[in-house]
Amino acid sequence: MINFDAIRAAEVRQSPFTFLMGENVVSPEQGAKIRRDYPDIKKTGYLPLSKLDVTGAFAELIDDLQSPQLADILSDKLGLELRDKPRMITVRKLSKKQDGRIHNDSLSKICTFLIYLNEDWDADNGGAIRALNGETDMDDFAAEVMPTAGNVFGFARSDTSWHGHPPFSGERYVVQTTFLINQAALDRKENRGGLQMRLKKLNPFAR
Repeated sequence: MINFDAIRAAEVRQSPFTFLMGENVVSPEQGAKIRRDYPDIKKTGYLPLSKLDVTGAFAELIDDLQSPQLADILSDKLGLELRDKPRMITVRKLSKKQDGRIHNDSLSKICTFLIYLNEDWDADNGGAIRALNGETDMDDFAAEVMPTAGNVFGFARSDTSWHGHPPFSGERYVVQTTFLINQAALDRKENRGGLQMRLKKLNPFAR
């Protein structure tokens, strides 16, 4: 499903942090098939893969995201060692206006890789992830990636890896693969994700 050569060819930048941007990692036709087989998500936010139904073309995508090949390529591109690190996959279909605020990832994360799957996108509507030059201004950015099918954004977590996107509400298909420092960190995040889902079932209006 994934065109790994397209990730190998992705542009890497070192400032304001180490990140890559690529395109054509899946084709528009593959993107349509993945959306067709996407989990039936009715909540906003990222949901843990372990809590979702994984079938069809979506399952093929997940198999590639869990492959050793992805860890090899990202290790080489970003100057990291990810080959022996556990990874967590989380899935988003819906965004709310409050999502995407400027943030930096926790120290338990080494690398995050996002693959986008929307059919098309209007940049004026917000929702495009930005590699930011600092922690205070969403409009002060080094690069921006539209969330259309086949576009990817991956980065090494650092003290300067601030990122976010302008407000957007609606369908925003993205699958996130995060490499973590150890299995204990993965277990904590998986358990927390499961708790958040249970709380949302009790209160569907919870943020």
